[in-house]
Amino acid sequence: MPTYLGIDVGTSAIKAVVIDEQQNVLAEATRPLTVSRPHDLWSEQDPDNWWLAVQQAIGTLRESTPDGLAAIKGIGLSGQMHGAVLLDSQDRPLRPAILWNDGRSFREAKELGERYPELSREMGVIPMPGFTAPKLLWMARHEPETFRAIKTILLPKDYIRLKLTGERATDMSDAAGTWWLDEGSREWSGRALAATGLERHQMPTLFEGSEPTGTLRQELAREWGLPAGVPVAGGAGDAAAGAIGLGAIQEGAAFISLGTSGQFFITTETFRPAPEMLVHAFCHALPRRWFQMAAMLNGASCLAWLSGLLNSEISHLLKEAEGTYRGPAHSLFLPYLTGERTPHNDPHARGVFFGLSPETNQADLTLAVLEGVAFSLADAKDCLVRAGAAPQEVGVIGGGSRSLLWMRILSSVLDLPLVRFRSGEKGPAFGAARLAMLATTRAPAEAICNAPPALDRIEPEALLVERYQPRIETFRRLYKALKPEFSVSAGGNN
Repeated sequence: MPTYLGIDVGTSAIKAVVIDEQQNVLAEATRPLTVSRPHDLWSEQDPDNWWLAVQQAIGTLRESTPDGLAAIKGIGLSGQMHGAVLLDSQDRPLRPAILWNDGRSFREAKELGERYPELSREMGVIPMPGFTAPKLLWMARHEPETFRAIKTILLPKDYIRLKLTGERATDMSDAAGTWWLDEGSREWSGRALAATGLERHQMPTLFEGSEPTGTLRQELAREWGLPAGVPVAGGAGDAAAGAIGLGAIQEGAAFISLGTSGQFFITTETFRPAPEMLVHAFCHALPRRWFQMAAMLNGASCLAWLSGLLNSEISHLLKEAEGTYRGPAHSLFLPYLTGERTPHNDPHARGVFFGLSPETNQADLTLAVLEGVAFSLADAKDCLVRAGAAPQEVGVIGGGSRSLLWMRILSSVLDLPLVRFRSGEKGPAFGAARLAMLATTRAPAEAICNAPPALDRIEPEALLVERYQPRIETFRRLYKALKPEFSVSAGGNN
């Protein structure tokens, strides 16, 4: 029976899944990754650590399902977006990759927006520090020797593609997050590249996510126990791959990804930019499809941070909070540990606990974190609605979706029904495997990308909706009051 491999290059881990032609998950493997933060606002990873983790994940899959690997007919890739992987003429990384949640290029992002305001509609959003383009402008100014040595610029998952196939390629949905792609025409923008001192020959070849981009190297096929000539699909950025995994390919299909970061995603069949709303209007991983997305830098990572701070397992924190939950917390949490994108575009924003008292305990802090992330997603929903979206029901994927308490809070904060899916936390890797199926079988997307079985549906609770509304407004006022202080703390450099 044919099988398909999906590999997701995440921020916190490499995830790989093998599915059969009925899309059953036969095996999966995860290998953790770490992030380096050598300076304030910086966030980096060594690309070769991704490759090592991929090889380890494949090794695990080979042990658990050797027959599954031997039957692989296609490979798909997904990955964290916006990262800058800079290669020399020998395809070697010139420096650690600069990640999506790196805020060092805030001056350059602001400058690009002021100098080239007309480009924001073509690029689908205003330039923000996390995007790839401002990072390269920063490189030209602060690491000029490295900048001059750049032969090729790749996104994180595409470095793995290079290792797999030898091809320098990317897909439309991942390229969309660079601020170099003309989203309407689905081509690299010569004007945007020139604005950052680059040329088209330094960019990877563009493919749709469902197209083959090359084949697995023979030596890797032999080493891993895969057939020769396995095609590698274009794949997708993690947000679009999650959508493919959920079958969110038709107009209006909406979901939230609650992983390390957070995304509120709505599929569109036309390109609908709304840069003034800080909404991302990007190419989808399938031809003639786009999406609108509100992107937040801080999702379930906030709960992981609290777990480390309190030296208590996440499962214990959630169980404790569930046991004491009676409604909104007395304390508030601003979840901006690494700055924020939508709706603030503020790399200097930071996490804040507000309203602590002698009675505040560990469960109170956990609940405040869950609510803070939910309030941030309420801001995201507001931006999308003002950009013309009208979500009626929202799927939820990612590790955060496993907490029923969090989903109950989120549904009432958003005043929207939420649907959880079986194996929803595998979203991007599963979506990548689906793209591998499409690239190999050439089947219609509608035949492959249907919604997985629902696990449950969480309805908003009228009393909680009413009680959370004033808390959301207080949350928003708190950020506005502290915004000048965030700037002062950062040296006033915004």
